[in-house]
Amino acid sequence: MSDSAVYAGSFDPPTNGHVWMIEQGARLFDKLIVAVARNPEKGYSYELEQRVGWLDEVCKGHDNVEVTVIENEFLAHYAARANARFVIRGIRNEADYQYERGMRYVNSDLNTNLTTVFLMPPRELCEISSSFVKGMIGPDGWASVVENYVPACVFKDLKHDAEEGA
Repeated sequence: MSDSAVYAGSFDPPTNGHVWMIEQGARLFDKLIVAVARNPEKGYSYELEQRVGWLDEVCKGHDNVEVTVIENEFLAHYAARANARFVIRGIRNEADYQYERGMRYVNSDLNTNLTTVFLMPPRELCEISSSFVKGMIGPDGWASVVENYVPACVFKDLKHDAEEGA
């Protein structure tokens, strides 16, 4: 039996931290499903199609990675439907640990065959989040800062959007 894992998130936008998680998941598992969350109750800064497109670009070169969408479904139920026995989650800090620990228990209540694997990114990626990146866009010199935190395909679009909005 091959081992499959799901890495789910909103990826609004994808960061280099997300890329690191995808690379680790692709290395650790026979198949990694990168699942872009779509929750109608939540507001996103970037359209679903754009987030999926970015991840498709980021995942090129990883033959064992598939990008898909989860809509109105618990991650644990999606994992069962996708025949994935693992979910991977990133732990950047204590707050992430507290949140993810609770989600791990809920997910195992919903799917007793599911194992959560926690990965801790390297120090230089620990403070990067989508919210952090979005908060950096705008002030003079933002591009030279944000470029260090997101994949090239994401940066290109963020810069284009900022120039169009100016």
